[in-house]
Amino acid sequence: MVVGLTGGIGSGKTTVLQLFEKLGVQVFIADVEAKKLMNSNTALIHQIKNLFGKEAYVDGILNRKYLASVVFNNSEKLTALNALVHPKVREHFLKFQKQFPQQIIIYEAAILFESGSDKLCDYIVTVTADKDARIQRIIARDGVSKEEVLARMQHQLNDDFKILKSNFVIKNNDLQYTKQQVTTILSILRQLDKQYQMS
Repeated sequence: MVVGLTGGIGSGKTTVLQLFEKLGVQVFIADVEAKKLMNSNTALIHQIKNLFGKEAYVDGILNRKYLASVVFNNSEKLTALNALVHPKVREHFLKFQKQFPQQIIIYEAAILFESGSDKLCDYIVTVTADKDARIQRIIARDGVSKEEVLARMQHQLNDDFKILKSNFVIKNNDLQYTKQQVTTILSILRQLDKQYQMS
């Protein structure tokens, strides 16, 4: 069973993912795997260089700062980059999934819906948090201004859309309550998985 985990910037997806992991669930972090592939998959590296020029890599390592500066204000280039990276991540995930055929796997992606990765998932969990809490978390984590945080938030799908498309929603304002929600959701998922395995 594949469970998609998503949520807006600052919602605390990583915290929730770690809670699932501590409870023995396999996790696949799409963003981390994408970065690995962009530095190791020869075909992908070649395609990125064709699209963004040789400056996209410095000494064989992805020049993330340069790439970010290009795609941040150019939605066409961002779409083109995603069109190269997402299919490779999907292929990689399907191989990963084969290693754990009878297990629940959490597929974590900030852009789960935008990338079409929601189609890989049997169930979807969205993490939300109060806007002020999210802003404070990102300022503390990234050392950026409130204006920069709000600008980043504008680039993401809003929570209402994600919630409508999700099976479960975790409100991540208080860690103890978040832990309870994770435990409850996991126990429901295990029941559903058991029924699925038996059918």
